Parts: sequence; structure tokens; C-alpha cells
Amino acid sequence: MASANNALRVFFILTVVCAARAAPAPAGAAKATGGAGEAFDITKLGATNDGKTDSTKALQDAWTSACRVTGRATVLIPKGDYLVGPLNFSGPCKAAITIQLDGTLLGSNDLAKYKASWIEVSHVENIVITGPGTLDGQGTAVYPKSKTADYKALPNTLVLFYVTNATISGIRLLNAKFFHISIDTSKDITVKDVSITAPADVENTDGVHVGASSKVSITNATIGTGDDCVSIGPGSSGVTVTGITCGPGQGISVGCLGRYKDEKDVTDVTVKDCVLKRTTNGVRIKSYEDAESVLTASHLTFENIKMEEVANPIIIDQYYCPQKVCPGKRSNSSNVSVKDVTFRNITGTSSTPEAISLICSDAQPCSGVQLVDVNVEYAGKNNKTMAVCSNAKGTAKGSLEALACLV
Repeated sequence: MASANNALRVFFILTVVCAARAAPAPAGAAKATGGAGEAFDITKLGATNDGKTDSTKALQDAWTSACRVTGRATVLIPKGDYLVGPLNFSGPCKAAITIQLDGTLLGSNDLAKYKASWIEVSHVENIVITGPGTLDGQGTAVYPKSKTADYKALPNTLVLFYVTNATISGIRLLNAKFFHISIDTSKDITVKDVSITAPADVENTDGVHVGASSKVSITNATIGTGDDCVSIGPGSSGVTVTGITCGPGQGISVGCLGRYKDEKDVTDVTVKDCVLKRTTNGVRIKSYEDAESVLTASHLTFENIKMEEVANPIIIDQYYCPQKVCPGKRSNSSNVSVKDVTFRNITGTSSTPEAISLICSDAQPCSGVQLVDVNVEYAGKNNKTMAVCSNAKGTAKGSLEALACLV
């Protein structure tokens, strides 16, 4: 969800923990093979792999030591279950750091410990987080019982904040208390080959959220949560989402846009070669009806996407209002402009008759919308496939006649 950037800025109290000078390696440091430089094994720094003993200090110490190394360093998390509270992996660091996650980190459910998110990587260049291990937020124990409860008090699992040149690969993320991965004010980020899972009925458990970031690649991931599999917020550019299997969840979205003041444009986003299975939405662009910011979402491409019984396969919604506190009647103006959007080679089935919904502003109609080879059909028997368009200007080619509703 796009509101993550602002929520995170409220949460974040950041400190720089890396020393200006290299320090002697503590006990537990060892030379790693394969050119990895010094390695810091958390079990040799006091971590206990019983899943019950608090191992926060050992992991924090391993990071601090790795950050002081010149060249390359590795933080080793061996097989086993390690209970840890909030971790602040701050830079700048002298080393290019690899966090080798072979075991499972269990997020503490003592919410009083958290001032921000669970694992925060901030002001760091050149970091890799990899391995077959798991980040288990243990959110099932603390999820609000009501949808009206205050989700904002809950920590994200993994946050990249002011990070440059990072790769997250191979790991598994489970049951985040809020978002699983949040990429904020960062650039040159790759997320690949990850698995993300949370209950289908818990909102605000987005798989990967991108906000105010550039050159982000999210590829070959399996994501099933109670919210967006991938969400792309204001200020993002050069974002590529490929090879995602999404479901359950709320699909892949650009937005929400315009919720807060001073939001920036979204541009150059490509979502392709994805499969969405029984999600509540497919691919979606959403902006607030009473948007606080003036911004543009442009050059957005959604292509080669298969829908499997998706409730709302293709959506543009410039009257988004989830809290139902927006104007009672649709306003005649919009601060968010949507243009140059392509939906190409989107096939499969819809679980509702309305396969396409393009609801744009009276004052700022969506422009440059293309429906190319869009053939999504209603899977039911008694209703025909249909599309609803309002103030959406563009062209349709090679698509089902019932879906060609552009003007």
C-alpha cells in the first residue's frame, strides 16, 4: 500500500552504528571462503537456536562488526530457530555485506520493543540478503481482531531505507505483522526468487511495497497474502515486476496515490509475465478521490498476464476511498493524472462479469490507454463478460468486443 512511506517516516528513529575506523574482530569472527572476507557467526556471538532465547544482541553485534570491516563481510545465521526483536542494520559501512540466512529468524511479539519495523537496513550500499532461510514475523499472534483496529502500530518485517545496490534472494518470508518487504527511498534494488506467505484474510500484509525508489526489479517470486502481492507507491520510477505468481491477495497495484501532500510522480513501471490466481483484484491503478498531492502516473505497462478466476482483473480507479471518508459525491476535479497506460496480452478468466473497470476523473480523464489483445472472460454461466469505462480515452485492438469500452 502506498501509505507505507509516510507510516515508515513516522516510525523511523534511525541511528548510525558503524564506527569510522575498523575495529578488531571480536570472538566469533572467522575468515569466510569464496572471497567473502570476514564472517561473523551469530552462534559464536551468543545466539541460541532454540526459538525461545532472545538472540537480538548477538545478531546486532554481528552486523556492527561486519559494518566495520574493510572490503567484504558476511553475517552468518546458521540453521536453527532464533528469536529476535527489532534490529537496526545501519550504515554507512566500509564493507560490502552479505547476510547469509540459513536458519529461521522469529520476530518477537513483544510489541513494546518496537520503535519502527522489525529488521531495518538503512543508509547502506552494497548488501546481499540471501539463503534458504526464513524471516517469520509471527504476525498471526498479534493481528488485530477487527479490520478497524490500528494496523499502523505494527512493524514491517524487512525495510530498506536509503539503500543502494541491494539484492534479496532465495529467502522465505512468513506472517509479517505489517508489510513483508518495504523498499523506501532506495535505488538499484533486486528482489528475486523469494516466497512470501500470510493469511488471506489479514489486510496490510503486502508482499513487496516500493515507494520513492528507482531501478527496482522484483522477479520470480511466489506471493500469497491478505493484501497486494506487489504495490508501487508515489515517487517510484524504473520498476520492473516479472514472473510473479500472486494469490491469494489483492493483486498487483500502482497506488494508492494522492493520500498525502508532496507525493511525487510514478513513471516507467512494467509488470509482465505474471499469473494471478483467485485474487480480489488483478492489475490496478488507484488514486484517492480527494487527493492531497498533484502528481502524474504515466508510462505504465501490464503485459503477458494470466488471470485465473480473478474478481476484478483490470482496474483504474481515480475515486479510491477505502476508509469511506471521502466526499459524498464524486468531485469534479482530480489532482492525480493517469496517462500512457498499456494493457497487453492479458488473458484468462474473471470470477465476476466485470472484467474491466476504468473509472477516471471528469476533470482529468485517463489518456493514452491501450487495450491490446485483452481477452479475459467471465467464468460463470449466467452473465456475459462486460467492461465499465468512464472518462477513459484510448484505443482497443485485438480484444474482446465486450471489453473495448474506451472512447
